[in-house]
Amino acid sequence: MFSLRRHSPYHPGASAPPSRPPPAWEPAPEPSHPEPLYNDATIDSFERANTFCRENPVNMPMQLLPADLERISSMDCGAWRLEPPLGKSFCGDIYNDYKRSTGRVVRVATYNRCEDTCVMSDLPLMAGLYDIRGKVGFYYEVTIRKMNGVIAIGTACKPHPEWRFPGWDRLSAGLHLDDLRKYFEDSLGGRDYVSNLTRIQPGDVIGCGYYFATGALFFTYNGQRLPDAFYGIYMPRTANDVYAAIGVEGENEFEVNFGSDYFKWVEGGEWQWKVESTQLETRCGSRPHNDDLRVHPI
Repeated sequence: MFSLRRHSPYHPGASAPPSRPPPAWEPAPEPSHPEPLYNDATIDSFERANTFCRENPVNMPMQLLPADLERISSMDCGAWRLEPPLGKSFCGDIYNDYKRSTGRVVRVATYNRCEDTCVMSDLPLMAGLYDIRGKVGFYYEVTIRKMNGVIAIGTACKPHPEWRFPGWDRLSAGLHLDDLRKYFEDSLGGRDYVSNLTRIQPGDVIGCGYYFATGALFFTYNGQRLPDAFYGIYMPRTANDVYAAIGVEGENEFEVNFGSDYFKWVEGGEWQWKVESTQLETRCGSRPHNDDLRVHPI
């Protein structure tokens, strides 16, 4: 039985004074496995990813386009979608307007021919230029309907090599649901996470959350809060735009809920976790100027 860690206003993610320097990133205490538990990416994939990251620096934080801001204003967290991958590795369908009885979610179906692919959200879950006063963090959930292949759930900054799972390369983190190991910038075999999470079945709900103040990334399982997987990542917060990142390979079906439907982890539905309310005001407290139609860096 998993222990449920409830968040309170006194959690360090909510109470760290803004005048303190951000916590320094340290590797997770668990040793990284030198080999994957199952067959994993090829050496060619690894080398191509290294070349991609050298030639494509991480994007600076950007202001959202006026059209995106209007979409968020009218649809709230239902505005978040997944971008269809452009590469040949992806074989599947993404339904961004799929409706359940209570709200809009994103439905994804991939097929046997689908090779390793990272599918990312079109809007950031954490936007470095935008104000987070009163907010604790961000959170989203994935409901597994079928997993005959592999699914990985996490976060990443753009650009990210599309043929690589989240957690393998720079500024990306993920929980891989085949070996149930956690990864952050770890191209080897990942690290053990929780010993009593041993198998993912249809109907299971995996959530991914992040605390702004401490840079702690955590996961949930069927509504129960699991321990922090990593600490001090994506810091300082204002240096990054961080997106949802979901790795897929083989035949799978799942739904992604950014908050327009009820969360299994009930606390994630509270205002301080809602993604849409962190995106409408810049750090200086004013809306981005609607006459500026460009996406531009700081």
